Amino acid sequence: MNKNHSIFNIFPTKVAIENKLNLLFLILYLLLHSAQSYSQSITPEFEKKTDSLIQAAPKTYAEIDKVLRPFRKDSTLIRYVNQKSEDKNYLSGQAYALNQLGRIYRDISEYQKALDLFQEALSISFEANSLEFRVYSLNMISVVYRRTDAIKSALDFSQEALELAETVVEPSIGLKRSINVSLNSIGNIYQMLEQYDLAIEKFERSMILEKELDNKLGLAINHQNLGECYEAQGMLEPALQNFRKSLVYNEIINSEKGKIICNYSIAHVYVHNGKINEAVLLLQTNLKKAQKLGDQKIVTTILINLGWALTRFGDYSAAETNLENGLSLAKKYNLNAEIAEANKFLSELWIKKDDYQKGMSYFKESKKYEDRITNSLNLRYVNDMILRYESQMRTNQLKRLAEENESVRLKLRKNKTILIIIGVFLVLLIGILYILYRQSQLNAEKKLLTLEQSMLRSQMNPHFLFNSLNSIKLYIINNEKKNAVHYLNKFSKLVRKILEASSQREISLAEELETVALYMNIENIRFSNEINFNVHIKDDINTHNIKIPSLILQPFLENALWHGLSSKDGIKNIDLEIKKGKNEFIEIIITDNGVGREAAEKIKDGKVLKRKSVGIDITKERLANFSRDYENFFHVEIIDKFDDETNPIGTQIIIYIPTI
Repeated sequence: MNKNHSIFNIFPTKVAIENKLNLLFLILYLLLHSAQSYSQSITPEFEKKTDSLIQAAPKTYAEIDKVLRPFRKDSTLIRYVNQKSEDKNYLSGQAYALNQLGRIYRDISEYQKALDLFQEALSISFEANSLEFRVYSLNMISVVYRRTDAIKSALDFSQEALELAETVVEPSIGLKRSINVSLNSIGNIYQMLEQYDLAIEKFERSMILEKELDNKLGLAINHQNLGECYEAQGMLEPALQNFRKSLVYNEIINSEKGKIICNYSIAHVYVHNGKINEAVLLLQTNLKKAQKLGDQKIVTTILINLGWALTRFGDYSAAETNLENGLSLAKKYNLNAEIAEANKFLSELWIKKDDYQKGMSYFKESKKYEDRITNSLNLRYVNDMILRYESQMRTNQLKRLAEENESVRLKLRKNKTILIIIGVFLVLLIGILYILYRQSQLNAEKKLLTLEQSMLRSQMNPHFLFNSLNSIKLYIINNEKKNAVHYLNKFSKLVRKILEASSQREISLAEELETVALYMNIENIRFSNEINFNVHIKDDINTHNIKIPSLILQPFLENALWHGLSSKDGIKNIDLEIKKGKNEFIEIIITDNGVGREAAEKIKDGKVLKRKSVGIDITKERLANFSRDYENFFHVEIIDKFDDETNPIGTQIIIYIPTI
């Protein structure tokens, strides 16, 4: 002991000199590096690479990172990418560049600048409608809040990022990495709140995904975090194992920062195990590396740990120097947790030196900052959020298990269920046959009602509903939210109008035109908006004063679409013209430039699945029944159109509507 102690007798002077030299070297290095960065001109090669990237305009983080990854720590080049992307309105490029600039500032403890850049990137990601960059930016904001002990905000942003990412059924590689970042951040927050079992659960879940992605950096981070949790629980052996695994991964990826963090964590365990010499040598070596790296939070942590180790060793002078230096840096960068820890170790130091007054002074200062941290964390609020979040997760798991159990139970009762279904089916079949028999006895009014119901079924046939909803679903899958909302509104309005019209015997021509306009809008989605549908109202006709049976025009338009135009190449037109005819009739003329009835019938015969159109026959019968209230009769005329060479050029349908 006395031999080793004699070595450290000269340590205070050497450490003080070395610290000053290291600090001077760091300042010179940063100044030189800054000068080189700003004086460095953008090379033509980098300009060309940036222009090519912006022209290709990839949308995902992975595609952009593949091009810019070698340059993402160079603030000058990344600022150039940001400016060029902004000039060309390349929003994904802007989001990427702003996030990388934020990471650069975050890693040198310039947290406010980093936060401003991440928030700007988040705003851009909303504008770009990029879920991947939204999740990435939310995670980066959470990391800044966590490092500045704003735990409530950190947890909010991490949970928002995780919930948003998990809405994607098949996430991209970039999104999977963001999920891991969210899990890791939430684990770190649980760790700070001393809820170590929950933290370990999150880190282990994250590690499973990191192994799938073969992300050695992620594995290094998770092993480091697991080690810290085990150490806090007093489980020093598993803690040391995880720190060493993390160190191996950091050496593989050659992460200087990661290696420094692992080494001072290993040194921390050494102090607990009484291996003070090993701890001090390890901390001294990594202090120089940390100062060269420029991450002031790490430098602060190592200085405080070195002071603590030297206190345990008995070299109080060197311990005081390192603890005071660490305290000074912690105050400079507003690192409240480190300020509290430095004061706590200084209190321990002065008590060991029998200066109880100074020891009490540092102890009170330590308690003041610990109370400040506790108040800022708002533990009750955060713990409530944790319990609510974890409770919801477990509720969802129980719900899934219940659904699986229900599925198994149903399979076991399959035979019994089949018999019940057959019995119910026979009863229903008998009931339907009886209803059909009774319907055949109804009078003309009931026949008209049947026709109205048939027309409603024609309007609301399952194929139309399914295909319409499927088209809207494609917009949602393709993340075309505006189109999805637009057409969903139209679809709901159409269904409402059909249901309303089906309950009325007659409606105005104006209402009918509004309904068919909605119908054509929806059907046009499936034709990739190739159908040109136009309505022409002539002779100053007031469509509000003309009464017609409800829902009579749609079958003719459907026939024109699926038999006339679906097999036609080129321009596809449907014109609906309303004009005054002879003998107090209103003529509704529907004209398409399709393949004609004869060609459509041949195409239909050649199809395996034939689309049977019954809507027109039902409509004619409804018109005949409706005509009883008028002196004249509704009637329909179908005209085949030909060019000068007798080639079919479409079909024209004329519906004659009596007004008296």
